[in-house]
Amino acid sequence: MYYPDEIIEEVRARNNIVDVISEHVRLQKKGSTYFGLCPFHNEKTPSFGVTPSKQMFYCFGCGAGGNVISFLMQYENATFSEAVKMLADRAGIKLPEVEMSAEMKKAANEKQLLLEINKEAAKYFYYALRSPAGKHGYEYFKGRQLTDDTMKSWGLGYSNMYSDDLVKYLRSKGYKDEMIVKSGLASHDEKHGTHDKFWNRVMFPIQDINHRVIGFGGRVMGEGEPKYLNSPETPVFDKSRNLYGLNFARSSKKGHMILCEGYMDVIAMHQAGFNEAVASLGTAFTSGQANILKRFTQDVILSYDSDGAGTKAAIRAIGILRENGLSGRVLDLKPYKDPDEFIKNLGKEEFEKRIANARNSFYFEIDVLSRNFDLSDPDGKTRFHKEIAGKLCSFADDVERNNYLEGICREYSVNPESMRKLVGTVVAQTGLIKPLKPRPLPTDNKKNAPEEGLKTAQRILITWLSEEPEIYPKISEYISPSDFTDELYAKVAKKVITGIENANLIPASIISEFEDEEEQKIVASMFNTGISGPEGNIIENGSKLDREHALKEILIKVKENSYEYNSKKLSSDVAALDDVIKGKKQLERLRGIQITLDK
Repeated sequence: MYYPDEIIEEVRARNNIVDVISEHVRLQKKGSTYFGLCPFHNEKTPSFGVTPSKQMFYCFGCGAGGNVISFLMQYENATFSEAVKMLADRAGIKLPEVEMSAEMKKAANEKQLLLEINKEAAKYFYYALRSPAGKHGYEYFKGRQLTDDTMKSWGLGYSNMYSDDLVKYLRSKGYKDEMIVKSGLASHDEKHGTHDKFWNRVMFPIQDINHRVIGFGGRVMGEGEPKYLNSPETPVFDKSRNLYGLNFARSSKKGHMILCEGYMDVIAMHQAGFNEAVASLGTAFTSGQANILKRFTQDVILSYDSDGAGTKAAIRAIGILRENGLSGRVLDLKPYKDPDEFIKNLGKEEFEKRIANARNSFYFEIDVLSRNFDLSDPDGKTRFHKEIAGKLCSFADDVERNNYLEGICREYSVNPESMRKLVGTVVAQTGLIKPLKPRPLPTDNKKNAPEEGLKTAQRILITWLSEEPEIYPKISEYISPSDFTDELYAKVAKKVITGIENANLIPASIISEFEDEEEQKIVASMFNTGISGPEGNIIENGSKLDREHALKEILIKVKENSYEYNSKKLSSDVAALDDVIKGKKQLERLRGIQITLDK
């Protein structure tokens, strides 16, 4: 949802960043900044700083940074709009309503009604499990070693032996048969009328990321088919775009997600402390689900059953993860079939070891592939190596392909150069990728342009201007946004200088103008880069002479880079000549003057 800039700024301004972050992180004031342990990576010494004057946070350990909106985006794994909505609710700000057509209003009302029906059904199943009629289901969960607290947290329930109890209950709440059927909780035919879809099953409410019940899964008690029955697709339930347990797992800070096959696996893992577990919803893992996971992590660990069907599903999921830019690893659960059995028998600590040693997904694929060949037979070994070469062609990037090639060759005692030739042959025959380029020989040549060092100088200057805007008039004749050669840096510099000139520079407000999380982190770093010296940060604590010397050095570095950048453009951009001439004159004057920070 799009919100006007003035609304976003009001939401940000009405939520003091120290107050908001203090609700999630223990902070201690040191000077003008509050410090605490970073919630985005494991650390023992606080490197996570929150600066009230800038209304920003920044971790000097992992580089996470931004304003109050981006903090909630990262902490809650929320979208920009979701974070704005959370903060608006916190501050009591009413966000503008979306103007909807009559058709849109009808669809929205229908979805709301379906969510209400699902919520009532979840309550009905919940209390049924705890009634005398639900004893059979309750004993089943107890037999699976679930605690009462776990059953409560997940809203587990029971649908009894009768086929119309839920329908009668929902009718008593005022819901019409048409909507009960549309919710997927009932079916209708001429012989039986409207009747329950779920009966004689333990029930698993399926919640969306905002904890709203959108569907159900039910496991039959005793003999019966199907063993697991799931809600059909409805206007509020899209199986391919939801994951079971994500409403809890989204808050995990483990840095990865564990993808399971079944509901019980997810619940058992959460009960054991592995709150990063999720599962697909009675269907094969989909590209839509991979894209959802991508919002929360880049690292997905597959915890599928160790049988043939589980292995086949894992191979398929690996391909989907790779297509969507996610890295995958595979858990070794042997000698047990699934994570639930594994944890019950070997315990949490052993499961943690298996997570730490999860197999790289490509290596896992090759392991599985090797089972199809007799590697003691030269012909079988040759055909296996050709299959490996074909798999290596799935990597378009030369570096990544070379890394995997070398790793697999070590694993299976294959000569790397022979494998490279084999990959080249496969490429020539199929045209899958461009042939691998020969690896360059080792060289002692250094990079001539330390780009990161130049960016550091630009970040320091932006930080300095944001902390002491009064110095800008002293240097304005030498520096402008065009001297920041990176496009993003130039945008921020322009906003900073405009803010100084209009006497309304607010770093946190500048960050709000960038919705991309990666850009927000980079922009945050621009406002939190200092110069270290014997007295700590020279910008804040250095002597007057040290500060004047440091400022001049930073200005010269930024200006030199700008001059060199524009000089290189002369061959393709004649208009750059004026900038080069002007820049050279400014650089010469800058080198010859004494910068004073006297007020």
